[in-house]
Amino acid sequence: MPGPVKVGIVGTGFVGDIHAHSMRQFVPEAEVVAVASRTPGRAAAFARERGIARAFTSYQDLLAMDEVELVLIAVPNDLHAEVAIAAARAGKHIVCEKPLCRTMAQADAMITAARQASVHLLYAEELLFAPKYVRAKTLVDEGALGRPFMVRQMEEHPGPHEPWFWDVDRSGGGVMLDMGCHSIEFARWVFGRPPVKSVSATMGTFVHRERTRGEDHSILIVEYEGDRISLAENSWAKGGGVDDRAEIYGSLGHTSADLLRGSSLTTYSDVGYGYAVEKAASTRGWTFTMFEEAWNYGFPQEMQHFARCVRGQEKPTVTGEDGREVLKIMLAAYQSAGEGRKIAWPYEPPAVEKPIDLWLGKG
Repeated sequence: MPGPVKVGIVGTGFVGDIHAHSMRQFVPEAEVVAVASRTPGRAAAFARERGIARAFTSYQDLLAMDEVELVLIAVPNDLHAEVAIAAARAGKHIVCEKPLCRTMAQADAMITAARQASVHLLYAEELLFAPKYVRAKTLVDEGALGRPFMVRQMEEHPGPHEPWFWDVDRSGGGVMLDMGCHSIEFARWVFGRPPVKSVSATMGTFVHRERTRGEDHSILIVEYEGDRISLAENSWAKGGGVDDRAEIYGSLGHTSADLLRGSSLTTYSDVGYGYAVEKAASTRGWTFTMFEEAWNYGFPQEMQHFARCVRGQEKPTVTGEDGREVLKIMLAAYQSAGEGRKIAWPYEPPAVEKPIDLWLGKG
């Protein structure tokens, strides 16, 4: 039998850390053998603390390793396309963190590069692997709820884990781009990914105007063919830790899932906690402390599935094409909020440097 898939992680922030932790603790099918970060000393320290054999200051050096089979992209959004295309050309399979990238042209270039190299471009949407949400989807698939017609999903907390998210020139947008992508793909998955009919959204910067030009609260409604509708509400402006919930309404029933509550401890801390140093600031005060946070969020299950895809043992659940469709819906959301109107399908997004330009009036 083949051994574990050899993984190289590009990026050493919160997301890179939670993936490294997940694979080391829970995923025997994958082994992290290298890490890269252009911040001096960061990759070496990350590797030393997590038992990773090789560390680089250049992701190109990581890609040059014959041993690396799968590259996990956990860098700021403005670098996703660059690293993914380089990884594909180096013959590496790719797991790209959300959002896939910032423009439709980048998405198409990433998908094309992966196809030409005959490698997987896998889109890291962990909510599709979170145990509570998987159970909710199973209820739908079993017919327990009848025909699903509405999905509501929300993720809200005080703000992002990394400072670069606040800089829209790096991130490309605010909370819609950061967390709305989760809500969108979860609803698409529950419904079976039907075609979109229309998108309408509203958003604003209500709390963090001193820190960002990006929106810190957004509400999105997506109408799908077949009389189905989804509602996504996402916030960087809600204190008290992460609040992540989903509801599914069907013709014969409904279900709701709270990702944190019911599997957590009510905690107060003056200093914060977490295996990622950067996370401590976001866990000060009152929070709901999850038992095996990474497992509850679905990170290990996601990487286990992706490793099996690389070995040809499973068909990908979520791909670059899904990430592209999510990006298209988010571009429509920014345009809808900027112009104050519903965006109907078929839809070709205006060519902009970053999604938030459609809201800030630069489109």
